[in-house]
Amino acid sequence: MLHQLLQWHHMASSWRPVNDVQSLEFNTTLDGAFHAATYIFIVVGVVLLWRDAARGRRPWSLRRFVGCLLCGFGAFNLVEGTINHHILGLHHVNETAPPAHWPYWDIGFLIWGAAMAFAGFGMMRQGRRRAGSGSGRQV
Repeated sequence: MLHQLLQWHHMASSWRPVNDVQSLEFNTTLDGAFHAATYIFIVVGVVLLWRDAARGRRPWSLRRFVGCLLCGFGAFNLVEGTINHHILGLHHVNETAPPAHWPYWDIGFLIWGAAMAFAGFGMMRQGRRRAGSGSGRQV
């Protein structure tokens, strides 16, 4: 969302700043390629989960499935934010803000990622308990 809709930051904005339309197009194209690859991995993962559940190997509830998605997105944000924003400095979350404020946005991004991961982990555990309770009902 931050890349495509808000255009706050881009994959290569630290070495090709968005100062003109050509740089914006270049950065947005790289963002699109990155997102296309990411979506392919997400679809493959969801198909593998779906097939596994359809074979009856794992009881999947909607709560557990959503928890897995949240946990994955949160973990991705934590890893990507730590490496790209803090260690490598490839880009920052809100490059439209004054540079002195960038660290606060970057830290907020990590907090948001951690919140998604923890919420997802809690939903996964809750879904596992309910699915394994023997009631036959999956929530």
